[in-house]
Amino acid sequence: MLDNLHETISEQRVTPERTVTTPAALSACNLGWHTATGEVILDNVSFELGPGRMMGVIGPNGAGKSTLLRLLYRFYRPTSGKILLDGQSLWGMRPRDAACQVTAVLQEQPTDFALTVREIVALGRAPHRRALARGGIRDAQIVSDALERLNLDGMEHRAFGTLSGGEKQRVMVARALAQQPKLLILDEPTNHLDIRHQLEVLTLVRNLGITIVTSLHDLNLAAGLCDDVLVLERGKTLAFGPPVSALTPQIVSQAFSVDARREVLQPSQSPHFTFHLPENKGQNS
Repeated sequence: MLDNLHETISEQRVTPERTVTTPAALSACNLGWHTATGEVILDNVSFELGPGRMMGVIGPNGAGKSTLLRLLYRFYRPTSGKILLDGQSLWGMRPRDAACQVTAVLQEQPTDFALTVREIVALGRAPHRRALARGGIRDAQIVSDALERLNLDGMEHRAFGTLSGGEKQRVMVARALAQQPKLLILDEPTNHLDIRHQLEVLTLVRNLGITIVTSLHDLNLAAGLCDDVLVLERGKTLAFGPPVSALTPQIVSQAFSVDARREVLQPSQSPHFTFHLPENKGQNS
């Protein structure tokens, strides 16, 4: 299955014929966040992500992945450091300007929307409209384009609540795409999805042609999909770079407290991790 994923990505990794917008360069410098009681959740995290690249954020539960994403989509304000989008301070932007450039697709999606697929995707145009203004012909075309690119144009009139998990995730990505952002943030986009829908959603996302930051639990998917990987451990950067250098067995073993081994799958030559609990050397045999 993973072989097929790598082959699909290799074949499809081309510049889309219809570009949504110019992808952004993203950088974080000495980024930190702590709670109101002073508990440090993220500490001194730095990285640079080139335009149109996809970065995976990896780490065990409690490592700070979701907190980092919340800083990037302006849910939390950093307590230290800065975030730059194309050289401009993300937190120096007006909220509406930031909403036009950055969008997020979160883990849990509402299931009680009394809206159709098209109506939900059209919500992505809201940041671009003036108060009380309605969408026009251009907005309608952007929504149609987003539906088509996520293979949803045949179900635009269906109620959101009738969709499968994978279909709902594609709808929320289409809504984000309709926003025409420079940066797309995805928080565990494969959560609760079966294998087919995981591959389907991630392959579609990878080919959108915009800058993407996503948290992922599956290291093999991260190694196959991401241009860069940021590994977090207890709120600090353990490694950052291309998967081949950031996802070594030593780094993965340290981050997750396991014995990680990396094998090379034939014929694609793609790496594949296996995991084992470390042996307790002090335990009696």
